[in-house]
Amino acid sequence: MIDLLIDKIKEKQNPTVVGLDPTYEMIPFYIKKEMLERYGKTPRAVAEMFLEFNKKIIDSVYDLVPAVKPQIAMYEQYGLEGIRAYLLTIEYAKEKGLVVIGDIKRGDISSTAKAYASHIGGVEIEGEYYDLWKEDGVTVNPYLGTDGIEPFLKYCKERDKGIFVLVKTSNPSSKELQDRLIDGEPLYIHVAELVKRWGEDLIGKYGYSKVGAVVGATQVKEGEALRKRMPNTFFLVPGYGAQGGKGEDLKGYFDKNGLGIIVNSSRGIIAAYKNDDEFADEKEVGPEFAKASRKAVLIMREDLQKVM
Repeated sequence: MIDLLIDKIKEKQNPTVVGLDPTYEMIPFYIKKEMLERYGKTPRAVAEMFLEFNKKIIDSVYDLVPAVKPQIAMYEQYGLEGIRAYLLTIEYAKEKGLVVIGDIKRGDISSTAKAYASHIGGVEIEGEYYDLWKEDGVTVNPYLGTDGIEPFLKYCKERDKGIFVLVKTSNPSSKELQDRLIDGEPLYIHVAELVKRWGEDLIGKYGYSKVGAVVGATQVKEGEALRKRMPNTFFLVPGYGAQGGKGEDLKGYFDKNGLGIIVNSSRGIIAAYKNDDEFADEKEVGPEFAKASRKAVLIMREDLQKVM
């Protein structure tokens, strides 16, 4: 998975991953109207809105970006219909040749961890194998330690999948736990050392492990230090755009070859039409709304290429 991701970043010359994190408020009026008329005021209607919205976004950017990252919570809140929209979004993204990182942030132990790991490992039923989720990689929470990560490592090796472990996140309150000192060093440093160990036998052709790290764009000093400490760990970087991160902040996150990270933007891309004067009258907006998303990706690509 990690080699495929890097191949696509090199091909597109763009380390951008589009966060497909739709909310009801983001959906253009014309899509809402159509789905409410067809399905009523129901979870099915919202799920169909999300799916149509995602397809339009993907169609507008798939030739520019290497990957998308749907956040499963946005879909789970609408139950079975939401999960259906999540799965169909992934299927559509894969048809367009995109790498898919499922933002699921799972973490548990024993049989529960194994069940969560089916996101990348699939399931077997009487000898028949099913990759139900079709994600290339997922995000995971390391709070339960190695017990919670091992089932995912098995599938990274056997199924050529990847994981991104939460190390230093972009939210302001991350410091409440992640910066707490243990034996003289912040907790996130101890997690980083575990991530290195978990991934040391899973290094790909570019020198990066299938076990990556989530390192926020808003944690510049920490991110630069982690890059030096974790030369074989690929970073998934949230916090760009709406949360304040910008390309200049990430100069020290890249390696000497301009690789090593993929940078997420969600609202800044998928809701770009809401901040574009061309679409000032939301009730008049049609399928062309996604042009604003394409424009946002081009601007982000240029910003990142300056420091790659």
